[in-house]
Amino acid sequence: MAGRKPDLELRKGWTTGACATACAKAAFRALITHRFDTTVTITLPDGQTPEFTLKQRSVDADRAVASTIKDAGDDPDVTHQAEIVVEVRRGAAGSGVGFRAGAGVGTVTLPGLPLAVGEPAINPAPRRMISAAIDEVARAYGAPADVEITISIPGGQELALKTMNGRLGIQGGLSVLGTTGVVIPYSCASWINAIHRGVDVAKAAGIDHLAAATGSTSESAVARHYGLEDQALIDMGDFAGGLFKYLRKQPIARLTLAGGFGKLSKLAQGHLDLHSSRSQLDMGDLAGRVKIAGGNAELCAKINRANTGLEALDHCQKAGMPIADLMAAGAREVAMATLAGGTAVEVLVFDRQGQLIGQAHG
Repeated sequence: MAGRKPDLELRKGWTTGACATACAKAAFRALITHRFDTTVTITLPDGQTPEFTLKQRSVDADRAVASTIKDAGDDPDVTHQAEIVVEVRRGAAGSGVGFRAGAGVGTVTLPGLPLAVGEPAINPAPRRMISAAIDEVARAYGAPADVEITISIPGGQELALKTMNGRLGIQGGLSVLGTTGVVIPYSCASWINAIHRGVDVAKAAGIDHLAAATGSTSESAVARHYGLEDQALIDMGDFAGGLFKYLRKQPIARLTLAGGFGKLSKLAQGHLDLHSSRSQLDMGDLAGRVKIAGGNAELCAKINRANTGLEALDHCQKAGMPIADLMAAGAREVAMATLAGGTAVEVLVFDRQGQLIGQAHG
């Protein structure tokens, strides 16, 4: 979901929720005036007033449809360049603003999310933004703000396969997200939000043992190791800090951290963001830990000269030094210190074949 961040000034973009707000505003205004402009401007929660170019524009007596192409800026967003389509229909008097999931937008099927089961996966913040835009138009034209909003994303069901929606119980398509309306490039806000929602869904299901993995190999391995159900698995990726900080507020009884040697060694060295562009493995630290554990000078020198964590691991394995256990213990200490109690933590280190090579328990 997140690639390497370029070393250039990056362009911000607009969330799916902001795009839907623009389309809803334009369509509702057209429903009243029977006229569309080619662009529409909205006001975001922070006061910004972005302008959106409309693609689809159609209106008849009871409904209007508008769409725009999402521009996520320079963020590797799965919905960048997706078409966001909004249909606005007149509602019953006094009904207010209602929301429906069109093609490509998911429906909530599991408790624990900030939306009830059966609701369209249009998050609370976008709903507030859309409702505010509808109210603005209604006041301007003296019209009742009683409408039914249907949001569609063509191809959204296929795009959702690249997200964590299925595990969160969002079926049939994408979620309409966005708290501020702005996409900050490489902030990975959607991934961290999915981690938080994964914890919420698991707790709502009564799960008290979560396994958070840095990648697909370690996730499959830890799931087999414990026979865990899908909702007990958290795709942590590089965002250990995002998980730990949330679990401080929403503790779980037991947490298993699963990952490869390199990423969990960086965690042991105090890094809470494990991405290669934002943290580096310190070979001197590795060598120092091996020395304290009884490693000889020759082994420590080899570790200091190693180009990668895997090379250092290979040297230690050949020398019979349990470096994976040492780094698992260090990672567990960092996790426990960040969590500040309330959760029992263990760390499992897997190799690239999914074999357990190191561990640390309470």
